[in-house]
Amino acid sequence: MPEPLQTASDRTNLLDKYVTELSLLAKQECPEAAVEVLFTRYEDEDAHIFVFLPGSAAEKDINRLGETLGDRSLEILLDTGLLILTGVYETSQHHPRTAR
Repeated sequence: MPEPLQTASDRTNLLDKYVTELSLLAKQECPEAAVEVLFTRYEDEDAHIFVFLPGSAAEKDINRLGETLGDRSLEILLDTGLLILTGVYETSQHHPRTAR
């Protein structure tokens, strides 16, 4: 079980660290990707990362990146208790996100 974070500031700093890590991982795997992050809290969710790959991306590339980000996100959840959801989509599926 993850160690409880001491303060809200600790949690925010840790969340920023891991959101940055996941965003950089997405860009490392696909430099042309557009990454959008929402910090809107919804139920137990701490953040949501949307990654949009160019229209030329193959479905296998979308699935592979989704698995890579999902696996790392799960490790982060188990280590810290932070729930950072990730989703990988084609650019054509991009619609501006608004707060829920």
